[in-house]
Amino acid sequence: MELLNKLDFRPASLRLFKGGYSLSKFKADLIAGIVVGIVALPLAIAFAIASGVNPSVGLITAIIGGFLVSALGGNSVQIGGPTGAFIVIVYNIISLYGLSGLAIATFMAGVILVMMGLFRLGTVIKFIPYPIVVGFTAGIAVTIFSTQMPDFFGLTINEKLPADFIGKWGVYLRHFASIDWETTIIGAVSLLLIILTPKISKRLPGALVAIIVMTVFVWIMNGYGHFSNVETIGMRFKNLTTDIPHPHSIGLNMESINLLLPSAFTIAVLGAIESLLSATVADGVTGSRTNSNTELIGQGIANITVPFFGGIPVTGAIARTMTNITNGGRTPVAGMIHAVILLLVYLFMMPLINLVPMACLGAVLIVVSYNMSGWRTVVGIFRNPKSDISILIVTFLLTVIFDLTIAIEIGLLLAIVLFLRRVMENTSVRVYGNQLDAAEGDDLSTHEVLDLAKGVGVYEIDGPFFFGVATKFDEVMRSSRMDETPKVRIIRMRKVPFIDATGVHNLEILINSAREEGIVTVLSGVNPSVSETLHKAGIDKLIGSDNICSHISEAVERANYIARTKINS
Repeated sequence: MELLNKLDFRPASLRLFKGGYSLSKFKADLIAGIVVGIVALPLAIAFAIASGVNPSVGLITAIIGGFLVSALGGNSVQIGGPTGAFIVIVYNIISLYGLSGLAIATFMAGVILVMMGLFRLGTVIKFIPYPIVVGFTAGIAVTIFSTQMPDFFGLTINEKLPADFIGKWGVYLRHFASIDWETTIIGAVSLLLIILTPKISKRLPGALVAIIVMTVFVWIMNGYGHFSNVETIGMRFKNLTTDIPHPHSIGLNMESINLLLPSAFTIAVLGAIESLLSATVADGVTGSRTNSNTELIGQGIANITVPFFGGIPVTGAIARTMTNITNGGRTPVAGMIHAVILLLVYLFMMPLINLVPMACLGAVLIVVSYNMSGWRTVVGIFRNPKSDISILIVTFLLTVIFDLTIAIEIGLLLAIVLFLRRVMENTSVRVYGNQLDAAEGDDLSTHEVLDLAKGVGVYEIDGPFFFGVATKFDEVMRSSRMDETPKVRIIRMRKVPFIDATGVHNLEILINSAREEGIVTVLSGVNPSVSETLHKAGIDKLIGSDNICSHISEAVERANYIARTKINS
């Protein structure tokens, strides 16, 4: 137990053993678990098919991954399983590297997630810029929508679909004359049922209602010789097996690790963002508090495990988690029960799943893509600064036109560059001569005007002294005009929160070049963290500890003394 605390691994399920879990809580969790299991059933199947794998793979993933996320995660109500966010990346990995490549990438992503949790990066992940999250989520939504056109309209396409978005739509347009109207009717009615069911009762899962109604309808009509062209799961995947898969090896080696590491990183980052976002939303509703690091470790263990059973990536699912909460689930038991319900379906109801029309699943995913798009949020971000808008647009376009891996990498890089530019624009360097108001820039009523001796200049840095600002400060320092060459330079650092290696290096060069010109450098107002960095770099030895002052008054007194001494000598 002590080791778990040191690792910041405290699963929410451990609280059940500390007492206080009553029969009434179990009843609430049982009802919530059954409802969530019913809601998760069509989604697990639909996400699996859209990802390019067998429907049973989606159920196995939801069963094993969902159970482990609930048992080992840091949130009491989180529901894990396959999600729409992974469809694009999973489909691309399978098309390039096959199912074996997907298994290796998922396993590596699980290891990365565990490492994130062990190194306590759970809180850091939350600070990924929101426009990036919105951009790639909207891009994924558009991509999912586009992949459902053949199933929804029953298009007959005799050529291999291109992987890219533009090429895919080119094929759709060329083959749109092959539309099957019976399939389209099934898809359209399914779509209406999914949309209208919540208006009748919010507790009824629209996707499941649509699947049951349309499956029964197509089955009856087939008996009369109608709707025989409507493709079903059984027609595409033949008869689905009900055998529990045995663990198998995934063929991990250095060559595959090097090849699939970028994809694994994308799965890990996407899984971390989605699971922690889901947990944050759940905390806001239930008032609980998620242990982010434990949540990442739990998600990681789930993703390490599922590949050995042929599963696809697992993460926290916001919609299923909210369904759990609204139906009374408050402990991890509800999530475990949801996994058991799916297991029972897998064992005893797979023959019925063979009858589900593909057009109906296409309608389910079209609604999922609409909900994922977050178009209202996108419109809201367009009222934000231009830098946020540019990050959103670039991430969205890269996700749609290229792939999610490139979108996340370039989106993060662009966000960092724009952030640094914004910091640089807000970091100023001011130059003073003759007189200095010590309280300038502070909310103080008392002002202390300090007289600067002849040959003393003050240069104040307002903002972090990092690599983006160091050159700017150096340029200001060298271009500033004084009546004559200064004898002492005071560098006022009261508003410098941190200094990086480049800042220290530039400061060291400045001090050395100033000393060669006979100019003494005095530092003022250095905070403890910056002072520690300068001490480790040996700056105090370079300029002398007497020339590092805690307050500007002390620094001016020291500088004036040095300047007068130099003049008199």
